[in-house]
Amino acid sequence: MINVTDTVTLFRPVGPKELELIRASGNRAFPPRLPEQPIFYPVLNENYAVQIASVWNVKDSGAGFVTRFYVRKDFIEKYEVQTVGDSTHQELWIPAEEFPAFNENIVGEIEVIAEFYREKK
Repeated sequence: MINVTDTVTLFRPVGPKELELIRASGNRAFPPRLPEQPIFYPVLNENYAVQIASVWNVKDSGAGFVTRFYVRKDFIEKYEVQTVGDSTHQELWIPAEEFPAFNENIVGEIEVIAEFYREKK
């Protein structure tokens, strides 16, 4: 049994297609990276994930979702925090070749904690 203190909480903004693939895994894994996706970038705080999901995912695909999940701390600690904007825009960069190991270190299910949709006119 893993104690919650042995995990790190991460967030991932996703669109409808990625969410469908997550659900197909039983909410246990993120889909494999595509050739044009050399990194997987989970984010460190919910507000940043909400910004991406509610603006970029909605703009690109009509809907955006914020997922929350837990990863074993001893696995994730090797990745440096990347700040890509202001201090709330923090993420981890997981190289595609290390992504299968990342999925193996997710503890429990990936859950959707927020949903955003394009306004109908």
